[in-house]
Amino acid sequence: MSQRLKDHYNKTVVPQLMQQFQYKNIHQVPKIVKVTVNRGLGEAAQNAKALEATLAEIATITGQKPVVTRAKKAIAGFKIRKGMPVGVAVTLRSDRMYAFLDRLINLALPRIRDFRGVNPKSFDGRGNYTLGLREQLIFPEVNYDDIDQIRGMDVSIITTANTDEEGRALLKAMGMPFREN
Repeated sequence: MSQRLKDHYNKTVVPQLMQQFQYKNIHQVPKIVKVTVNRGLGEAAQNAKALEATLAEIATITGQKPVVTRAKKAIAGFKIRKGMPVGVAVTLRSDRMYAFLDRLINLALPRIRDFRGVNPKSFDGRGNYTLGLREQLIFPEVNYDDIDQIRGMDVSIITTANTDEEGRALLKAMGMPFREN
């Protein structure tokens, strides 16, 4: 596991944020608690192969086995019954989380076509950040020949920051390439 991003956080980011926000205590410095990766799969109800392919793909990308999320109630318009698989989700914490973020920031995001940075406005008001990825091919672990269809996913970064400003400063210090307005 790559300790690079965790070391960078402890050695560089913490002192930088303590100075920037005038924190009295080191425990006030915002940190990343968890990263959730999730993919909605509407076609999984009709296509079991799509679900299996997605499970394998997300497991390869994150290094952890995903959980199948199921429909809470029936929706006739979408031909979905209660309990049908409608997506997959993974929650990453500690070392796996840092390893995934390191790969996302330094390898995957720069591989996006016409990439100018991620949207700096995608915070939720509490310092948590969510970004949507259009295709799984940006991750170097995914082999182009093994995928049946291009599917996107959502990556949510949950922090202990109290405001969007603190969350943005934390992620920027961690190396997240935010777009300039």
